[in-house]
Amino acid sequence: MVTEPSATPPLVIVRRVLWGLVVLAAIVGLALAFVPKNRSTSAAPAYEDSFGGPFTLQGTDGKPVTEKTLAGKPFALFFGFTRCPEVCPTTLARLTSLRTQLGADGDKFNIVFVSVDPEHDKPADIGSYISLFKTPIYGLTGTAEQLAKIQKGYGVYVKKVPIEGGDYTMDHTAAIFLMDRRGKFVTTIDYHENDKVALEKLKRIIA
Repeated sequence: MVTEPSATPPLVIVRRVLWGLVVLAAIVGLALAFVPKNRSTSAAPAYEDSFGGPFTLQGTDGKPVTEKTLAGKPFALFFGFTRCPEVCPTTLARLTSLRTQLGADGDKFNIVFVSVDPEHDKPADIGSYISLFKTPIYGLTGTAEQLAKIQKGYGVYVKKVPIEGGDYTMDHTAAIFLMDRRGKFVTTIDYHENDKVALEKLKRIIA
């Protein structure tokens, strides 16, 4: 004859559960005690802070121009080069037209042209180039190192491409970067974007 084991009293079960919780709490507390207290809890940089940054370049008069020079006024920034056959002159002519379409508000933002060809584009070359567009434009260049820094800050692609005859051209990002008066990134204007959309974006940065 087999005798069934007697059931565990309910009070014993409750005690066992409580002791288990106490042990678990002790383990968790011990683990937390060894977590490094110097871990950074700061939030990731905002998307608007992921473009731009400090830079030092040269204006068409040879004088230094930095991000502080542009501070306080929104700006449209475009990277290109003076010997560009199509995209660069088309983009600067378009920005000139958009500024005109904004009327009196057209003066509320700066147009900034940064050369990606320091080997050829000296301050005087850029000065002659931007004068063709009959509107105020910041024309900037610098050393290869200075330009590499600002290109990195804006995530701009630049590549020197040899062509026949020993000359070269430059492949580069064709977007226009729109920055607010604090120098914070707002959005871009794509090369193929229609003027209605581009105007609305410009109105956003000058509002």
